[in-house]
Amino acid sequence: MTEITYTTDIRTVDWDQMKSTLANDEFDNGRSAEQLRRSFENSQRCCIALAEGRIIGTVRALSDGVCNAYVVDVWTHSFFRRRGIGSRMVEILVDSFPGQHVHLFSDVPEFYESMGFERHDVSLSKTSGTWLQNDTLAL
Repeated sequence: MTEITYTTDIRTVDWDQMKSTLANDEFDNGRSAEQLRRSFENSQRCCIALAEGRIIGTVRALSDGVCNAYVVDVWTHSFFRRRGIGSRMVEILVDSFPGQHVHLFSDVPEFYESMGFERHDVSLSKTSGTWLQNDTLAL
């Protein structure tokens, strides 16, 4: 069985490899490798799962550092699913936000309910402008 390792250090991530792996596993929302890098670097926390040095899972969270955190980009490569990898990555992130309400959006709520998340009936979203057309934003 392949050993799975987890890291919260994204300094050595090969962003082109991540982009390619996500696209090949049909979990690509259109971000370029550079946009993936910016997304992860601008997150409060990240966790990457690796098998033999290759990225096989991701999760990241945005947080105000006080009371609210939002988990996004939860992905486990389809070959490695149902081995507890996604659960472990989410657990690593959630545990790093003590005292905060941790929220996420998902089309598989049962998975997260099994980890103690509670289902809420209302969720709203809106895209500002055109999806992923934001490279000139100054923060």
